[in-house]
Amino acid sequence: MTDEFLLLNPGPVPLTDDVRRAMDAPLVSHRSAAFEATYERAQRGLDYVFSQSTLDGRTTGDGTSLILNGTATMGMEMAVANLTENDSEIVALVNGKFGRRFKRIAERHARATPVEVEWGESFDLDAVERAITGDTDLVTMVHNETSTGLLNPVAAVGELAVEHDALFVVDGVTSIGGDAFHIDDWHVDLAITDAQKALAAPPGVSAIYVTDRAAEAADGESAPFYADLDWHLRKAESNQTPFTSAVPLFRALAVAVENIREEGMDARIRRHHRQSRAFRAGFAALGLDSFPTVEEPTQLSNTLTAIELPEPVKAAPEEFFDAVGERNVSISGGQAHLGGEIFRVSNMGNLTTQQVLRGVRTVGEALNEAGIDCSVTDGVDAARQQLEE
Repeated sequence: MTDEFLLLNPGPVPLTDDVRRAMDAPLVSHRSAAFEATYERAQRGLDYVFSQSTLDGRTTGDGTSLILNGTATMGMEMAVANLTENDSEIVALVNGKFGRRFKRIAERHARATPVEVEWGESFDLDAVERAITGDTDLVTMVHNETSTGLLNPVAAVGELAVEHDALFVVDGVTSIGGDAFHIDDWHVDLAITDAQKALAAPPGVSAIYVTDRAAEAADGESAPFYADLDWHLRKAESNQTPFTSAVPLFRALAVAVENIREEGMDARIRRHHRQSRAFRAGFAALGLDSFPTVEEPTQLSNTLTAIELPEPVKAAPEEFFDAVGERNVSISGGQAHLGGEIFRVSNMGNLTTQQVLRGVRTVGEALNEAGIDCSVTDGVDAARQQLEE
């Protein structure tokens, strides 16, 4: 019997049965009391996720969770467009694809000052400190850079932003819901996450957390009509969105965040940490090298593992990826110029121990099939040891 399909891409991630079932109910109007109840459930669950991601029992944040009818890129643009004007200066930090996306959005709405390093390398905080000045209005940063597997030092950059009274917007798309995220301590004014990542809901909607400071600074006059932050905040007071809502996706999100609350953020974060250690240990035992270059305070991601392909595989990477797919498992390759150079495996959401071990086993078997001599047993045993600690 063929094993059930296993999705290990960095989003979308596997859905639980109850999240899938939530989308099957009969449709209701997005202006109905039934939908307002759904919005309220989802918002309440998101408030929990945003406020409890601290690993020390403290709550954080003084603002409002908003659900958006669009993926997280909508939230990124909403933040930039509503918190800046044409003559504003934005310092955009780039060490991967999604930092670059933030920079490109910034360039469309204001004056962008990028701080860029090679994809997969750690930021030079001295260079960041030089870039952020009294003229800086906004700083953008990706917490967990999905394209490279790096966990960037949001806390350190937040200190620099607050020192110059600059607003700080952070892409927490692949960390929030699976890793620690301290809105207050890190001086984050607006945080963004996506349903299809660590929240383990279907793609198509996203969420932002808007602090009181960010809400006061927002000016939707120059923002895209669909992304007027003030309008979204006002409609959220009555548990609605300004425009037609994706009702089935909101229902699924409400169930997904309630599942998170049932597991508990502390337990969920620790599980993600344990599973990422297992992937790293398993792949290392297969003889593979981690892709990103880590220098403190940057760390390796706890929700996504990026691994360098062996040199012989880089010559014909499709053989390796085809062998993975033939085992009914889906992983991701590198993006842009990293295509054919790395592979990426996600542990976001609700993976089981057996699914993590299957991921390591599949990669090992695919490497053997692609001509790389490695011990699949050693890889699986190393991963299992981490999962049992």
